[in-house]
Amino acid sequence: MHPRLFQIGAIAVPTEGVLVALSILAALWMAGWTARRLALDPERTWNLCLTGIFTMLLGARLVLALEHPRDFLAHPFWMLGLVTVRSPAAFYGGLLLTICICFGYIFWNHLPLRRTLDCVAPAAALGLGIRAVGAFAGGSGYGTLTTAPWGVVYQHRLAWLWYGTPLGVRLHPVQLYEAAVLLGLFVVLVLLLPRSRYPGEMAALFLFVYGAELYFLDRYRGVPVWLAGGVLSALQAGGILCVLAGAFFAFRAKGA
Repeated sequence: MHPRLFQIGAIAVPTEGVLVALSILAALWMAGWTARRLALDPERTWNLCLTGIFTMLLGARLVLALEHPRDFLAHPFWMLGLVTVRSPAAFYGGLLLTICICFGYIFWNHLPLRRTLDCVAPAAALGLGIRAVGAFAGGSGYGTLTTAPWGVVYQHRLAWLWYGTPLGVRLHPVQLYEAAVLLGLFVVLVLLLPRSRYPGEMAALFLFVYGAELYFLDRYRGVPVWLAGGVLSALQAGGILCVLAGAFFAFRAKGA
């Protein structure tokens, strides 16, 4: 694949980084589009998404800096400028901080919770889907070994250097599996949005499908992060929580 999109002098521009930036722009545009159709304030929705995106990007790196203070003091700009953060503690710490900040923004600005989450759901599916395509191009989040004819073989040494991707062996393109699920979910959410029966339905569907995808596809990931006991990986546990949250949210939203 192509982990490096192009090179400017000594600076290599990673393909995944460019597609992550594109995913952010696409998600922001989609959130504004959806807000207008749900009669929400596009500016506040835009600000909410910006707040969530930058809290996630910065929060994960700050948690990583707390994990490795000496490395951060020695190379602060390098750690803050990482394209991807592989540490589960940093990722989930940043995610928890993002959730808290976003819910705080919603309540502080008196936004309708369920309709706001409905608005964000298609944008999240689109952004995460594009990001998964970037991960495939770069080689991060690579899959397990396979003999399937659709397996992918990475040859570029930067894939190994940047992401630890095995070279010269056939791997499950798990990133494309994830992209297909998320982009398909995006299309479904957009089509169902005008027909939604109650506020919160789109958010519940997103949580349920995204959680199921995390749980089932993690068995095809090359480097799962196992929790204590080795029964579940971190992503599988997160997937179960998403499914339960989606089911609970759907029940409460439908009954309200």
